[in-house]
Amino acid sequence: MSMKPCPETFPYPLIALDETDSTNRYISQLCNELQESVAELTTVTAEFQTAGKGQRGNTWEAERGKNLLFSFVLYPTFLEARRQFILSQIVSLSIKEELDRWSDEITIKWPNDIYWRDKKICGILIENDLSGHFIGRSISGIGININQNEFHSDAPNPVSLKQITGQEHDRYEILSHILKRVQIYYNGLQTEDSGTYTAEITARYARSLFRRRGFHPYEDAGGKFSARLLRVEQDGRFVLEDENGKEREYLFKEVQYII
Repeated sequence: MSMKPCPETFPYPLIALDETDSTNRYISQLCNELQESVAELTTVTAEFQTAGKGQRGNTWEAERGKNLLFSFVLYPTFLEARRQFILSQIVSLSIKEELDRWSDEITIKWPNDIYWRDKKICGILIENDLSGHFIGRSISGIGININQNEFHSDAPNPVSLKQITGQEHDRYEILSHILKRVQIYYNGLQTEDSGTYTAEITARYARSLFRRRGFHPYEDAGGKFSARLLRVEQDGRFVLEDENGKEREYLFKEVQYII
């Protein structure tokens, strides 16, 4: 593991690594060792990860020096554990809205993958540590395909921002904008009017969802079926209506999109 020079104008505490096994693991260990001296929105980036973690135990393919691989920490001790899905919503919205600068076809695939058309541009893994009935610490680990030209793993549908736009992008500029968006959303959750603000986040998230209109193919433990999206509950449950008019509710990992 070696350090890279940090951009001098970066607006948040930043540890820029050349290589690490996992930015999530690195910042988690840092927080455990230094406790509360690790400020909120402290961010760890890596040019390359040897064991980057994704949802469902997947690894994340990323060519060295081409993409954004980063993790940041929050301490949302004001949030009850039952409301933890709101953190997933604000992180995915922050990334989606930043990528909207280059394409109007960016969506959020429930619960928090970021898609361009039918291709995946970003994966997010959020790990929350609970303190009683509240969230003591939240670490978001994120991989965004930025400047990679080709993908060679067996991942079925990756895409990069460069493939979408045909041009190279400043990774640290994109990162700083994402973190600023996260901070704005996060600050809003702490206001006296947080209930109204939460409703606005939920509405924005609903408008941003992948395949939010029409019937599409899915698969659950019972097999394949066609359904339309009804809503996502505040606790993150995914609610579909199948072609027979039956509502189906799912927690994470209980249903898959067929793409």
